[in-house]
Amino acid sequence: MTRKQRRLVLIGAALGVLGLAVALVLVALKDSVVFFNSPTDVQAKQVQPGTRFRLGGLVAQGSVQRDAALAVRFNITDGNKTIPVAYKGILPDLFREGQGVITEGALDTAGTFRADSVLAKHDENYMPKDVADALKKQGHWKEGDNKPAPAAARPSGATQ
Repeated sequence: MTRKQRRLVLIGAALGVLGLAVALVLVALKDSVVFFNSPTDVQAKQVQPGTRFRLGGLVAQGSVQRDAALAVRFNITDGNKTIPVAYKGILPDLFREGQGVITEGALDTAGTFRADSVLAKHDENYMPKDVADALKKQGHWKEGDNKPAPAAARPSGATQ
């Protein structure tokens, strides 16, 4: 075997070992790569109580119950399934019913998700009315680029 052939065999073997290592890592991490699980995913996977994961979805309408001691109970839904969540702490400013959230924690034996952190997802289409008006005046606004600010986000007295 010539020197060139030995080098090619060595490179081929190294690439084979590297490919095997990457495949093993991807198989080991296939469930951990998900950013969050929806309530439907959680019930389909039959997640065991005490297993830490991220639960994401929308805060169900009419489900937020606040306590004097910063304890909050609410439901997270994905439209198909709903999971009750208990959290103690200060909620993000963007937290409200109908808003997307991601919580991190674990299920208890009663099926309630005990969250130790709550992240509220913002609407990437939101733009304050003043900024939208300024863009329209400058001619940089294209109709359909953005949605108007929701009524709750507009200052009182502001009109569309």
